[in-house]
Amino acid sequence: MKTFDRKIILEDGSEYYGYSFGASGQKVCEIVFNTSVVGYQEILSDPSYTDQAVVMTYPLIGNYGMAKDDYETNIPTIGGLIVREYNHEPSNFRSRETLSEVMKEYGIVGISGIDTRKLTRSIRDHGSRKALLADAALSLEDGLRILSESPMPSGEVARVSCKELWYAKVNDGKYRVVAIDCGMKHNIIRSLNKRGCDVIVVPWNTPAEQIEKLSPDGVFLSNGPGNPEEVQPVIETVRKLRGKLPIFGICLGHQVISLAYGAKTYKMKFGHRGGNHPVRNLETNKIEITSQNHSYAVDLESLKGTDLTITHINLLDGTAEGVKCERDCIFSVQYHPESAPGPQDSGYLFDIFIKMMEEGKDNAEKN
Repeated sequence: MKTFDRKIILEDGSEYYGYSFGASGQKVCEIVFNTSVVGYQEILSDPSYTDQAVVMTYPLIGNYGMAKDDYETNIPTIGGLIVREYNHEPSNFRSRETLSEVMKEYGIVGISGIDTRKLTRSIRDHGSRKALLADAALSLEDGLRILSESPMPSGEVARVSCKELWYAKVNDGKYRVVAIDCGMKHNIIRSLNKRGCDVIVVPWNTPAEQIEKLSPDGVFLSNGPGNPEEVQPVIETVRKLRGKLPIFGICLGHQVISLAYGAKTYKMKFGHRGGNHPVRNLETNKIEITSQNHSYAVDLESLKGTDLTITHINLLDGTAEGVKCERDCIFSVQYHPESAPGPQDSGYLFDIFIKMMEEGKDNAEKN
């Protein structure tokens, strides 16, 4: 039997032994799990996973390699990847590199051969927490000391957001959208481009006054990592722009909009991550199967004292999945309607945003 050369140490002293793939080295991350069956490339390159070690519950990872067009960011910032079985010989005509090769390139630590069912149950029962990915030879005593001395990361949005404005235009664009980049997935831009939007991507801390000077038809608030209460500049921007322009928020953007209206957010026990979460649309009474990735949620009770109406509810745990303020032409969802990859049930939300911008342009022409 092959000798274990890597291991995971959790704060409770439990150890999980496995084999190295990807980059070598030692890393302290927040450990979480994802229930997706496909999409490890998109997960690896989603900025919302910054500083997190992701346990994949699907047992076989790496089997279709890595394709050039499927990245969700140019430079992946995920903390690590933990799998049951890693396949180093992918079979896919689109594949250009193996998963391990890409992880080595970006310094992402991987561990295979782990009992991912046992590890996932531990996260489910005791919550997401710090984990150390290290060499198997490291003593438990030293590992626990490293964990205790390593603070949980913060300020992730500032690290992953773009540093300057950039454009993603289409031929004969009908709408101009300013997208505030808090760690935005590329497929969000693709979804807006496909609907005739020229997208202007701006850094997370861009002031409202600067956004208004760009003369947008609407503003989009992206997904992103970390605690939503840390992105006060974005919250303040929403407060200044609400009612002036249509605003659509996804994931972190949903939490930011809720905070801007006076609601509260809280850290979940282990979050929502995967492409199989049922959500009820309270306006249509239809059930959408959604793709999700977040550690924080909006407190339902705190929404009652705001101008926001709850539009969507998670059927697994009753958390708030969508809100809107019709008067201010602002709405948001906690899940990912751009779903890359994932269910396509919620693409209509982009069409609602387009309709809002179209009506705004019509009203402006009349006045």
